[in-house]
Amino acid sequence: MFLAKTLLITACVLAAGCAPQKHEGPDLILTGGAIYTVDSLQPFVTAMAIRDGRIMAVGADREILAMAGAETEIRDLKGQFVMPGLIEGHGHFRGLGESLSQLNLMDIRTWEEGLEMVSARVQTVGPGTWITGRGWHQEKWDHMPEGAIEGYPTHQSLSMRSPDHPIWLRHASGHAGLANTRAMELAGIGVGTPDPPGGRIVRDAEGVPTGVLEENAMDLVTAALEKARASRTKDEIRREDEALYRAAEEACLALGITSFQDAGSSRVQIDHLRDMAEKGQLRLRLWVMLIEPWARMTQAIEGLPWTGLGYGHLTVRAIKAYMDGALGSHGAWLLAPYADKPGYTGQVVTSPDTLEALARLAADHHLQLCVHAIGDRANREVLDICERTFLSAGGNGHRRWRIEHAQHLDTADIPRFRELGVIASMQPVHCISDAPFVEKRLGADRARSGAYVWRSLLDAGASLAVGTDTPVESVDPFANLYAATTRRRMDNGEPFYPGEVMDRREALYAYTLGNARAAFEEKEKGSLSPGKWADFIIVDRDLTRCSEKELLEARVLRTYLAGKEVYAAGTDSTHH
Repeated sequence: MFLAKTLLITACVLAAGCAPQKHEGPDLILTGGAIYTVDSLQPFVTAMAIRDGRIMAVGADREILAMAGAETEIRDLKGQFVMPGLIEGHGHFRGLGESLSQLNLMDIRTWEEGLEMVSARVQTVGPGTWITGRGWHQEKWDHMPEGAIEGYPTHQSLSMRSPDHPIWLRHASGHAGLANTRAMELAGIGVGTPDPPGGRIVRDAEGVPTGVLEENAMDLVTAALEKARASRTKDEIRREDEALYRAAEEACLALGITSFQDAGSSRVQIDHLRDMAEKGQLRLRLWVMLIEPWARMTQAIEGLPWTGLGYGHLTVRAIKAYMDGALGSHGAWLLAPYADKPGYTGQVVTSPDTLEALARLAADHHLQLCVHAIGDRANREVLDICERTFLSAGGNGHRRWRIEHAQHLDTADIPRFRELGVIASMQPVHCISDAPFVEKRLGADRARSGAYVWRSLLDAGASLAVGTDTPVESVDPFANLYAATTRRRMDNGEPFYPGEVMDRREALYAYTLGNARAAFEEKEKGSLSPGKWADFIIVDRDLTRCSEKELLEARVLRTYLAGKEVYAAGTDSTHH
């Protein structure tokens, strides 16, 4: 009886300020389901009422059906599993769209496979057309290609395949890339080209560039690529971007992802997204980190933060920076040298002084600071900067600043995440994907004590966000949940230090309410609770109880945003 009264009171408040003469019913009632709300007050219910895009109430069938009005639509779930829409906690939204149209090298097992893919693409495009791809990782191949330097393939075999097409193939990590001769010519890269600050041109014993560029050195090719595209009008650029955004949206909605935390878009791009949001052209809910060079950041943040624009479809309240590179490319900044590269401790992408100035700017403008840090030295530097900034600016945990990846930590720094209120934004799938080379880079002791230690962080009271880092990895949330709860390697199924696993409910919480909290959005989404957006998914199995194998096989049947169906399995595409 108490529950029924509570539900009715909630319904009144949300409906019409408790105006007694109205008694409007829900637009939609779902009954007969296995609904996992991720709300600790009522974790499992069978029914849910929705009005005006938001949840009115959840509870038992009888109590929710009693709220129905003359125009309420009632649907029987027939026992299907329902949960909040998933939130991608760290990905690259435009990059995901790009990855769906360029060469996908993520699954190649040899460099020769990649070359064959390039050769096939050469046959389909005219001379001079740029060919781009992403996803190769030399540590995941069956064997090293002939003539490899520092473990990387060189441009010679790529250049032979296509002397007339500039080719640029980005590493899976996003922190390195391989260019052929034509691309290097257009980028002005030769024997005398110096390494840019925060980047490296990999060279052979004679000092000749091999085609591999690390970190900021990639900007040389990116600039050449953009120059080639400079003839496009602003309208053409916007149309191309919108096509990429739509492709990314469709991929996400089909996987039950209703919100996406974008790890870096430029001011031009966020202005475009704002225009789309305000015109009702975004279907996915986006929370975006602004990324710009330090020299332009003060101007770029003008007018921010933006919160909940376009019916809750766009929020921009964070800025992004890079402290170091990636472990796979020896770019992660370590406290001690790499086990497989003596004397070398990694790459500093942004100087600590610049990052500290960026932190003060974020604090002064009430923006979240989100810093890419993978190595233990990089993480310590970021935590130190956070601590100094909080001491001078006041407050800590309420800022919810984030370390993106927090991939390898010194054990002494694990408790500092809770102490400082810094969120560890981690990507479980990186663990099972990178496992084949982690011990090679770090050695067994450092790998065991500090690599992908989400269990240790949780036990220390830290807040976690989880994502895939798409397109570095697949955006598939079920593979990511599998990684979080099993840590089983992709190549051989062996667990990688399984003492650091999350349990199933912890992983589901991180993918929903945990990610919402990391974006200051826990009052709007992340659980099926009264007053929040009615963003939810229907899945073909109970994700709280299915086996590990079944988790990998899970499929989304339907996806809803604001109570409206936006994807249904078996149809050609998501609903517009």
